[in-house]
Amino acid sequence: MDTMSPHPYQDEHLELHFDRSAVYLDSREMVLTRKEYELLSLLVANVGEIVPRGVLLMKVWGYSREIRTRTLDVHIRRLRKKLGPYADRYIETIFGTGYRFQCFREPRPVPQFAPAFAALPA
Repeated sequence: MDTMSPHPYQDEHLELHFDRSAVYLDSREMVLTRKEYELLSLLVANVGEIVPRGVLLMKVWGYSREIRTRTLDVHIRRLRKKLGPYADRYIETIFGTGYRFQCFREPRPVPQFAPAFAALPA
């Protein structure tokens, strides 16, 4: 798993510059704690991949896999709050396993169908 990428991540809402430890959401710099930044950058560097809880705890906090803590969940919750309306589109919980960062995608519109009975002649 990558921990650092030489190239910034950028989509229509989020921009992360690994070389400067800078994150922007809708062109505004995000204020993140060091641990929040380390967690987000590790997830972004592994975009699309499930990053196991144990790996996140070890790489961000230096905890061994045997330690049981809610620290990770608290930090994920804080990151999601800071990501605002985009949070659930970026950070996906893989229950019992870990987390996955996804590239931003606009939700697909739900097709509007006319009721079948409306087309029947009277």
